[in-house]
Amino acid sequence: MPRFRETSVSTPDAAALLTEYFTERETTFPSAQGTYTTTLPDASAFVPPAGVFVVVDPDVGERQADHEPEPVACGGIRLIAPSATGAVRYEVKHLYVRPSGRGLGLGRALLVELERRAAAFGADEIVLDTNDSLAAAGGLYRSAGYSTVEPYNANPNATTWYGKPVEHPGAVGTSDGAA
Repeated sequence: MPRFRETSVSTPDAAALLTEYFTERETTFPSAQGTYTTTLPDASAFVPPAGVFVVVDPDVGERQADHEPEPVACGGIRLIAPSATGAVRYEVKHLYVRPSGRGLGLGRALLVELERRAAAFGADEIVLDTNDSLAAAGGLYRSAGYSTVEPYNANPNATTWYGKPVEHPGAVGTSDGAA
């Protein structure tokens, strides 16, 4: 089971993962869309309860007594402006899995963990933006229940914006068909 470790975006582990993420995006960004714009995250936006940034350490079984393995993924959530209806919104940012960790379900596990933390902070909705060239990411988001929403920011790298309502444990709903 992967371990989710809360950290600042400025720690060596987080900085290394973010550098890889931005480098990969710069080199794979569709040339027809121009040049990728790197925006380094503001560490203060990822401090609870306004947000959180986590790195994902590999399965505990892979640890050796003489050293800790390098983290294989990272991502964060941050509080953004409320929706037009007043919903409390948190945004997923910089969800990245190193190539060595891809295909193992780490992206989905990390997304679920970030959603859990956003719900604990009081989110009503979770939003994110992505680029259509990241087909696996778009597939992950859609399969996790996200649907397209109107753009909520001016991210020059984004082509699609997604949102998902947060299900709060114990909330009374009418999904069972009762009137």
